[in-house]
Amino acid sequence: MSDLAQRDYQPGAKGTLDGVRVLDLSRLFAGNVLTQILGDFGAEVIKVEPPEGDTLRAWKSEGIETHWKIYARNKKSLCLSMRDPRAVDLIRKLVPSCQVFVESFRPGVLETMGLSPAALHALNPGLTIIRISGWGQDGPYAQRPGFGTVIEGFSGFASMNGFGDREPVLPPMYLADGVAGLYGASAAMIGLREVEVNGGRGQVIDLPLLDPLFAILSPQVANYRLTGKVKPRTGSRSTNSAPRNAYRCSDGLYVGLSGSIQKMTERLFRAIGRPDLVDDPRFRTNADRLRHADELDAIIGAFIGARTQAETVAFFEAAEVTIGPIYDASQIVKDPHVVAREVVADYPDPEMGRLPMHHVVPRLGGTPGTIRTPAPRLGEHNRDLLAEIGVAGEAFDALVRDGVVCG
Repeated sequence: MSDLAQRDYQPGAKGTLDGVRVLDLSRLFAGNVLTQILGDFGAEVIKVEPPEGDTLRAWKSEGIETHWKIYARNKKSLCLSMRDPRAVDLIRKLVPSCQVFVESFRPGVLETMGLSPAALHALNPGLTIIRISGWGQDGPYAQRPGFGTVIEGFSGFASMNGFGDREPVLPPMYLADGVAGLYGASAAMIGLREVEVNGGRGQVIDLPLLDPLFAILSPQVANYRLTGKVKPRTGSRSTNSAPRNAYRCSDGLYVGLSGSIQKMTERLFRAIGRPDLVDDPRFRTNADRLRHADELDAIIGAFIGARTQAETVAFFEAAEVTIGPIYDASQIVKDPHVVAREVVADYPDPEMGRLPMHHVVPRLGGTPGTIRTPAPRLGEHNRDLLAEIGVAGEAFDALVRDGVVCG
């Protein structure tokens, strides 16, 4: 029996966004995160894919499309060759039935396809259009390639990340795209509310990867203006409070510990049998501790280094000191809190048997989201979706023969 909770899909479940139809022409991560969130809460997401499929399908582990399986859940796949004007015409016919339109082409491409915002709003004045790009729809860099790696460096994130005696560290995951996807889901809700509640018109939402990531880093600019200094790379330390670090345990595992308020730090000193440190001039205040962080970490590190990760966590939790294990993927799925709250659960999968994935976030108490359907096969919903706009029978078969409809 897996340590993960096991669930089946709930194909008949409805959510708060039931009745909202989303047409998603985006590629890769940001757009898929955005529409996965909308889909989790009941929106019907039509994922328009090229003949080779969304690029996210190519991100495989042991030959299995794990990224696609997770971030394309609750979606339908419509596979079209968008280079053919007939495919663009099919999109135009679908637009009037949609409330949200998502794309991530380079700025200007949508216009060359004949699907400019003005053209889309002529078909559906209430349509919320979300345009994902690296740098935004205008500005000197609008036409530059804008993958997350470039943005994570440009935004200032990488310059802050890592240790001061070596190169900046780019995140080992899709940070810029993920943050943009989260902001994008919020933006979609704001756009929908303007139409549905305020009686407004549909609008264009310019969603570059740069702006959302910079938004969560922007205090660094204010700090620079005040001090004239750039925040140095400090590894796992904080420049705002001490102690705060990752500490190695006797079994080679790590814990993260924070004493960000004065009473917590004093509690920590007493717990490790060093009440004298409370009045030690090196550690009396947070400012003192920041100046003497090396000495402070040596004292705490020696105490923790004599104990295993489990022993360390148990000891400090009993003393009501803020601490937690630093987990990897193999550990987090076994944690009793994760299991009890079903943060991760297994869903049926034809290739893996059971597929572990994150549950719906956030958790709504009255109208919770659901995982209703697995990620679709390429072009799985071609026939049904096109039949809605009158393309069926010989007309459908002809488009398939001509390669306009694929998958």
